[in-house]
Amino acid sequence: MGLVKPKKFLGQHFLKDLNIAKDIADTVDSCPSLPILEVGPGMGVLTQYLVQKGRKVKVVELDFESVDYLKENYPQLQEDIIESDFLKMELDKIFDNNPFVLTGNYPYNISSQIFFKMLDYKDLIPCCTGMIQKEVAERIAAGPGSKTYGILSILIQAWYKVEYLFTVHEHVFNPPPKVKSAVIRMTRNETTDLGCNEKLFKLIVKTTFNQRRKTLRNSISSILDKQNPLSADPIFNKRPEQLSVEQFVELTNRVEDALKNK
Repeated sequence: MGLVKPKKFLGQHFLKDLNIAKDIADTVDSCPSLPILEVGPGMGVLTQYLVQKGRKVKVVELDFESVDYLKENYPQLQEDIIESDFLKMELDKIFDNNPFVLTGNYPYNISSQIFFKMLDYKDLIPCCTGMIQKEVAERIAAGPGSKTYGILSILIQAWYKVEYLFTVHEHVFNPPPKVKSAVIRMTRNETTDLGCNEKLFKLIVKTTFNQRRKTLRNSISSILDKQNPLSADPIFNKRPEQLSVEQFVELTNRVEDALKNK
């Protein structure tokens, strides 16, 4: 069959530069020996280098045209081409509940959702690499005090070390996206337990950043009443982007104690 036509509704922008494709594939080398799951392989520009790594490679692709193309051009992957929606998959079943590396040229329109799913399976994914929209990569890698620091930054950095590796310009894609891209690598840190109620931690992070211009005292009021003695603490004069991951953990523990004692 001929080349696959990029589909706008799937957020497809096919990478044309083989040197960049190889550089992206090489990001998985920091987690050697583990099997690889590639998301959104398209016509296999990244796949062709991943299969040279000498490890098990599986690819998940939603576009039926791309699936047909891959089956025709990568016969060695016949049993390992999964035609499915990554966001609906049970990732523990891909490699029989064994750890794996997640990589891909991720569809821009669902990249954040992909990483939230990664967090749900963080104990199975010690390394995640790939290419995403530059703006999203900057958000993930941002530190406290930055305008781009937010929900993704904190929830990912709580469990992963984030490396912004390099920027990719628009002209190396078909069709060229309207934004620049970036390649990142996320490697699990040593955290095995946040040291707080993880569900409440997520709720506090999301609640406060959804009203990021407000002080914590106002943005968190749906969780902790302003009349609670704890809300008089100076930390509640801060805005969420001023707090580190560790400070959000500490805040979560204090809020939980306050809720128990009210």
